[in-house]
Amino acid sequence: MPGPRPRPGPGTGRPAAGRRHRADRAAALAVAAICSATLCSAALTVPGSAAAQDQPSPSATVPRLDWSACAPGSPYDCASARVPLDHADPAGRTIDLAVVRRQATDPAHRIGTLFVNPGGPGGPGTVQVPQNYDSFPKELRERFDIVSWDPRGIGSSAGVNCFDSTAEAEAWVKGNPVGFPVGEKERATWIDAYEDLGRRCEKSDPDLLRHVSTADTAQDLDLLRQAVGEPQLNYLGVSYGTILGATYANLFPGKVRAMVLDSNIAPDAWTNDARPDARTTTLLRMGSDRTAAATLNRFLDLCGSATTDRCAFSAGSPEATREKFDQLMQRLRERPVGPWTYARTVADAVSGLYIVDPGWKDLAGRLQELWQGRAPKPPVYPPPPPVANPTPYLGEEQAMAVWCGDSPNPRDPAVYHGLEEESAERAGDAGRYWTWSGEPCATWPAQAANRYDGPWNKPTAHPVLVVGTRYDPSTSYADAEVMAKQLADARLLTHEGYGHTALFNNASSCVNAYESRYFIDGTLPPPGTVCQPDKQPFS
Repeated sequence: MPGPRPRPGPGTGRPAAGRRHRADRAAALAVAAICSATLCSAALTVPGSAAAQDQPSPSATVPRLDWSACAPGSPYDCASARVPLDHADPAGRTIDLAVVRRQATDPAHRIGTLFVNPGGPGGPGTVQVPQNYDSFPKELRERFDIVSWDPRGIGSSAGVNCFDSTAEAEAWVKGNPVGFPVGEKERATWIDAYEDLGRRCEKSDPDLLRHVSTADTAQDLDLLRQAVGEPQLNYLGVSYGTILGATYANLFPGKVRAMVLDSNIAPDAWTNDARPDARTTTLLRMGSDRTAAATLNRFLDLCGSATTDRCAFSAGSPEATREKFDQLMQRLRERPVGPWTYARTVADAVSGLYIVDPGWKDLAGRLQELWQGRAPKPPVYPPPPPVANPTPYLGEEQAMAVWCGDSPNPRDPAVYHGLEEESAERAGDAGRYWTWSGEPCATWPAQAANRYDGPWNKPTAHPVLVVGTRYDPSTSYADAEVMAKQLADARLLTHEGYGHTALFNNASSCVNAYESRYFIDGTLPPPGTVCQPDKQPFS
């Protein structure tokens, strides 16, 4: 997407209203947005710590949720949940989590509560889940209360904010390269900017920065489960929400009723095999560069096989369309079109692949505008949903606080240019984008005090359903295969389709049917099940 650089990491579907992107690193770090975060020497969870227990501390108070309409006439209910900042010290400082609910539309057949994490890290569930509510299968909306929340440090839940004013935050964004740095001068600017951001954050609230880890949020989730009166958890996590779900499943294995993990991060990629020193970034370990390149190539092939009325960027054949794209990238390196530089366009192309309909058609239109020498019009985002705070502050430092504090990345900024060239050799333009998405973690000042880095194979009360999409521009299908193997009891459902997350693309009635049946009665799809999308892009 056009605009400021995305935050580092994989992200989720449609961006929340008011979110600043660098291009959405998946449509964070996007939404790619997943993200970012200190890593390489982050503290390990030790036996006996809060994260090592199967239950929260006995003295942790289950929050009370006083639901009320989020806004007059809104179908959504809002509440606030008070939780300990440090779960190992439940009597100490507390923070408030913003929570949202849409009640089951068929209350006579209601099964329970389904918790949803829409990805990131950095995805505000109180905004993104209402925005995407219609993407949930009808059967789930009928039978479950759909509940989400802004994870700690994000949005309206004690959101990390390292600036004194909006103007200060905007000035910081405007001073940085968009997408990723190109050339020695921009690389220096980029590195200095994120080092400066780290210093600002270190001064703002250092205790908060150390307590926004995935394990912290998993413990919050278990308190929320108890707060709604559920004996076991129903959970749907997408993108970053998959590593959150896997963490919960191994901290609280007996509390899993049904769990769907869609567009997965491989656990060992997230933890760097539990080693603190990282030679490459989280995103490159995940294969984000390779899967983005494969998805971009598929986009160009399908576009080239279509007529220009269906795909504006088509050059009449897949080969000619790929060549046209390469020529456009080279031209933009030499002559940007207004604010549309080479790096901004690459970032926009990657994040534009997240949502197939209408994202792929819109992306083709923007590329064609640039081909003709015209700057594309700004995108039109969906209106904010009727919730309590539809436009919370979502600065990049929020995703970084989670990502960089939890997952090891190289700590020397000087190595990233070499990693970029290596990635570009195997993944082309997309490799440059995904490499620099992880660089902000190099100088992030905080380490998570409460990390979980395995084991990932604790037997759960019920099996987990893992969903992987073949052409995903952020989280690779290979990561879904790894997730299904590393969990103790999981079944892989393959979506032979496109885009980041099957849920937010709502592209396969086959996937929806299997997910609904699993959540309703626990039935898994047969081993090896493959679902096709309901329609092909540009068809």
